[in-house]
Amino acid sequence: MGLVAEGSAVNFLPKGTRVLLHAVLPAPDTGTAKKDFSESDELLCGRTADGYMRDLLYLDPRDFTPLPESVSDESALLLHHVSIAKAAADKLGVRKGQHVAVVGANVLGILLCQLLIYQQAAPILIDTDRARLEFARTCGVYYTMEADEHLLDNIASVTGGRLVSGAVYVTSARRNDPALPFSVCAHGANVVLCGSREDFDVNFAAAFRKQLSVFCVSGRSENLEASVNLMVSGAVDLSCFNFRTVKPEDAQALLENYFVSPDRDFKEINVVTLI
Repeated sequence: MGLVAEGSAVNFLPKGTRVLLHAVLPAPDTGTAKKDFSESDELLCGRTADGYMRDLLYLDPRDFTPLPESVSDESALLLHHVSIAKAAADKLGVRKGQHVAVVGANVLGILLCQLLIYQQAAPILIDTDRARLEFARTCGVYYTMEADEHLLDNIASVTGGRLVSGAVYVTSARRNDPALPFSVCAHGANVVLCGSREDFDVNFAAAFRKQLSVFCVSGRSENLEASVNLMVSGAVDLSCFNFRTVKPEDAQALLENYFVSPDRDFKEINVVTLI
């Protein structure tokens, strides 16, 4: 998050305009120099590029998105999640009324389900954690199922005896089997592997047998303006989450607790403020 302090004549924004700083940036063009094709075409701020822990920044207008007054600072922090969710929903290509499986009941999985409901699809949220599924129902996700031995029967009871028309695996929900979306999909469906985590193994036997189309979606910034519009129009509802603001001196303890138990306090979103 930031505020415009000064602007140029091109793409000028009034002083004091709130903006969302893009967390994912395109890698610099190497021109005619030999390119290392093992490197990513995108840079993640704070990980593979400089972050924003500074008082003043000079940025290209393409590297931030203006925010309307109706989007709060806390809500804006989840716009990148909405952006990934929208990209995953677009790849699914489902139609009105079709059932879709979303494997992973974390923040991204819940936002994706809300977006699919807004698009008049019927998402089924799947997870091994019953408490997370119960919380998801308070967020408006009405079809939730545990990833157990009864899963396929439970899906059939909702879909009228069919498997789902598409599925998404949220890669950051580590407790769930990555092969699960393939097993719940009907023949010829689309499956999207969605998120920023890349270090997982998956068995593609079912994908080949069912001739599924597999897409991968990771962090992107090009549809953040559309994500702002989705948030303003009510496609996603963040009222079920509790935003907790902490000072920098408390951040170390917060991070230590996260690495010990990354799935704890899933209803709470922690924000570190420098103000």
